[in-house]
Amino acid sequence: MTKMLVGEGLKETNVKEILDRVWTEGNVRNPDELKKIGELETLFKILKKNNVRIALITSDNRKGTDELLDELKLTEYFEYVICGDDPDSEPKPSPYNALKICKKLGVDPADTVMVGDTKTDMLLGKSAKLGWSVGVLSGVGQIGDLLPHADHIVEDIEDILPIILPFDDWQSSYVYSSNDRFLVKPKDQDHTGVPSAKSPVNLAIFDLHGTLICIHRKYPKFVEFFCSRLKRMTGMDMLAKLTKLLGLNEDSTRMMHGVLTEGTPSEARGVVVEALRREGIAYQEAIMLVNKIWKEGEFILKSEPTPLSSNLEETFKELKRNGVKIAINTGEPREFVVLDLMNLGLTNYIDMLVCGDDPISQAKPSGHNTLLICNELSVNPSKTVVVGDSVGDLQMGGSAFVMKKIGVLSGVGNEEELKPYADCLVPSIENINDIILEKGKSEATDGSGVSDKGRETFSCFQKSILSPASGSGSQMHQPCRSFSTSRPCSVHIASDTERYDFIIVGAGSAGCTLANRLTADRNRKVLLLEAGPRDLWHWDSWKIYMPAALMYNLCDDKYNWYYHTEPEKGMNNRVMYWPRGRVWGGSSSLNAMVYVRGHAFDYDRWEKEGATGWSYADCLPYFRKAQTHVLGANDYRGGDGPLHVFRGRSKNPLCQAFLDAGVQAGYPFSDDMNGYQQEGFGWMDMTIHNGKRCSAAAAYLHPIKSRPNLSTKTNILARRILFEGKRAVGIEYLKDSGVQKVYGEEIILSGGAVNSPQLLMLSGVGNADELCQLDIPVVQHLPGVGENLQDHVEVLVQQECKQPITLYKAQWKYPHVMIRIGLEWFLRQTGDGATNHFETGAFIRSEPGIEHPNVQYHFLASIINDHGRVSGDRHAYQAHVQILRPTSRGYIKLKSCDPREHPRIVPNYLTTEQDIREMRDCIKLTREIFQQKAFDSYRGPELTPGKDVQSDEEIDEYNRNMSETAYHPSCTCKMGSESDPMAVVDPTSSRVYGLEGLRVVDASIMPSVVSGNLNAPTIMIAEKTADIIIGNKPLPRASAPVYKPKSLDSQR
Repeated sequence: MTKMLVGEGLKETNVKEILDRVWTEGNVRNPDELKKIGELETLFKILKKNNVRIALITSDNRKGTDELLDELKLTEYFEYVICGDDPDSEPKPSPYNALKICKKLGVDPADTVMVGDTKTDMLLGKSAKLGWSVGVLSGVGQIGDLLPHADHIVEDIEDILPIILPFDDWQSSYVYSSNDRFLVKPKDQDHTGVPSAKSPVNLAIFDLHGTLICIHRKYPKFVEFFCSRLKRMTGMDMLAKLTKLLGLNEDSTRMMHGVLTEGTPSEARGVVVEALRREGIAYQEAIMLVNKIWKEGEFILKSEPTPLSSNLEETFKELKRNGVKIAINTGEPREFVVLDLMNLGLTNYIDMLVCGDDPISQAKPSGHNTLLICNELSVNPSKTVVVGDSVGDLQMGGSAFVMKKIGVLSGVGNEEELKPYADCLVPSIENINDIILEKGKSEATDGSGVSDKGRETFSCFQKSILSPASGSGSQMHQPCRSFSTSRPCSVHIASDTERYDFIIVGAGSAGCTLANRLTADRNRKVLLLEAGPRDLWHWDSWKIYMPAALMYNLCDDKYNWYYHTEPEKGMNNRVMYWPRGRVWGGSSSLNAMVYVRGHAFDYDRWEKEGATGWSYADCLPYFRKAQTHVLGANDYRGGDGPLHVFRGRSKNPLCQAFLDAGVQAGYPFSDDMNGYQQEGFGWMDMTIHNGKRCSAAAAYLHPIKSRPNLSTKTNILARRILFEGKRAVGIEYLKDSGVQKVYGEEIILSGGAVNSPQLLMLSGVGNADELCQLDIPVVQHLPGVGENLQDHVEVLVQQECKQPITLYKAQWKYPHVMIRIGLEWFLRQTGDGATNHFETGAFIRSEPGIEHPNVQYHFLASIINDHGRVSGDRHAYQAHVQILRPTSRGYIKLKSCDPREHPRIVPNYLTTEQDIREMRDCIKLTREIFQQKAFDSYRGPELTPGKDVQSDEEIDEYNRNMSETAYHPSCTCKMGSESDPMAVVDPTSSRVYGLEGLRVVDASIMPSVVSGNLNAPTIMIAEKTADIIIGNKPLPRASAPVYKPKSLDSQR
């Protein structure tokens, strides 16, 4: 950095002084962390007392490491330290450093634990074949980074003690379950050997039913039993219909492709319930019938399996002797699968098992499970064989580009169906090793002469608690539990100290606002729950608070839910990226900091849509209450609120050119687009204060986080709302692989337009039909939950710039420019790092007859693509243009009852003719603006859509291919009158209809999306609702006037 800045013309002495100052400021200790030093020393003392040796591997330099350890008074506890600048050190994840320490200390790597906070730390543990690896969430890594490679995840370093100390035998094999990992002792059974020739295959992934086990005996018998019992209970003969629906052939003797073989049990039960409903049976009665009979018939599904080979165990032994790892990937539930494998005596040969009810599993034909298995077992897909009996099995292998796909004709697929997808077909599994091991090319050894070095302990997989199938007389290969690397997933019962007046789920824009207002009275006890981390005291927190760094967190998953939509039919079936904040401040810690309230008429429309008491006159006082505007208070702006708002004032001539071009095109200039007149071109308001992002967390939460009546929990995942009858009484959540419960007088959901409806549905509040299909007990039938999804969709118009005045060089292609920007911001919070660069914008009407603007612009003196993930390649500028009141409606629905699985997001963008027409107009109107005289000295060729996109059809196709979310999802738990069947929330109280003690307060309760960005309206909603909850008298209604066009006969 010194050399780079000296090269920019700065004096070396000045540079060193600046860097020393920055380094010193950057290393100021967090007071909360300093408190933990004593705890850390105690931890090391306990480890030493129990004869656990301690070493350190770090990429930091030796000088700084030694100084830090001395400062923390921890030097004496480390027997060996390796630093990044040591001459013989190798960077992570190389195993060299770890193996060197083990050798130096005389410790077996298998008796060693790796503890770290990054993915490379965990990979180091694996590559060195250490006993196990523990990921710590107090550093840079998040659960998604660490979990695929870690054997256990803990919140803080002190949490490793109860994991490490009780256990002394680490030479065992790992087992995977849907909740955690267990260590089990394998049976005394020799299936190892030293091959004379290396097998060309490293991994074989088998389907189970139809491939290894006969499905044609169990399932037809089960369907026959089910229909017999159904007829006895109802008098209805459903055998013919259910035979076809569930996937049996006409004479009910053979299974074909269908939900019973390819789907999950809950999907199969849902199909039967729907069939009974069509026969006139009431929904709840149908569910009870199906669940009762299904339960009675499980003895058939649990009966001893019939193997499709007389020597399955010998087949697996031979693969093991040749060094081939074995995995099972099946859509069946884990409980039945493990019983089948135990009955067959195969558990000791399986390195990994993925079942249909595992949270990590994805349905075939997705290649996800194949790639997951390859990643876990460190095998390249090009060295992997997939063996299965269905088209889905083979497509799954093809999606992962495996070496070979073998179709087995003993299951649901016939030769004609499987041939297009298989590399080879076999009648059964009987001689499968001839193909896997390519015996024609090289003969495998018989496994004799095994050396100690060649012996391996293989993994076996099963649930933590299993009972042998009743009546089974076969020898069970059931490993005995030795110990667990995870603490039990026990339910934590809340004590009296964990009962609160209010529990707020979600520390986003609304949650932070509510936490501030509700704790103003010290007698009210509030708990704020957040799925992500805090926004402070991380090494990369500057990425949140430096305004210009907004793209960093928008494009990775550390502080981001990282959602994706389902394939969008109106967008040429594109799967679209949907970032949402998962951190203190929520999306206000990720967004572009644009402060826009929407139009006054939006709120008057809300009241007409059933949101009584939410007109503009009612809402404006709360916008003012929340705000401190840099220009001072007036009838529209606030002057003493927590949220600081700054007005754009960029000196870049392109920003002024944009404003001038708008006026030249015939549009008005607005001196305050959040005040009297939204319509027109003007300088944007931004939530930036003293050069730093003013998120909801910075504005509302940081100033009050030390209040004694406020408790916060981070990195927790809400599983469901707890109910007693129709009253919400608490929240059940996941923390450190354990399930905990906490109780409150009132529960407030502030998770946003995705998370709030998801949690409601997981808790039994939503469309009863859909909940029952997932076996979720219905608490309250509210069909509007998750429906009415609205979002703004935007597209880019990009123009090359003839003058080098854009932000093109402010990217890492030019590191000296980036460092200069960064240093100025770190030292003074000024310069190009202290702005979001969206300092000018506009609101216009796209056609005559429209009462207020339906098109919005954000102007940027640079170009970026794909949410900032693709930087510009030249000097250019762009307009982000979006339609503000789309008529397309989407929905949020559950994929499963697992809270860790993202829901189905279907925005239905551009599925109405009006939306398609208005987006087309956006392109045409923007081109007209960019052709104005103000841009003459800057305008180069149009980059996008480009000169070849001119006709309406070509513009529509460009919009379908290139439009993206404007990050404004809303309306999925809408406010409305009690007579509205799709209303979820009572506008007078924000309570969920039909329930007590439960409110929703966030953007999801908007009846319809406002004409602008959503952060400011969401904070307003929380401010207004806080008064409702507390019982304060509403603020006096405003009487400020609002601009109306003189005539609607013209577009401008």
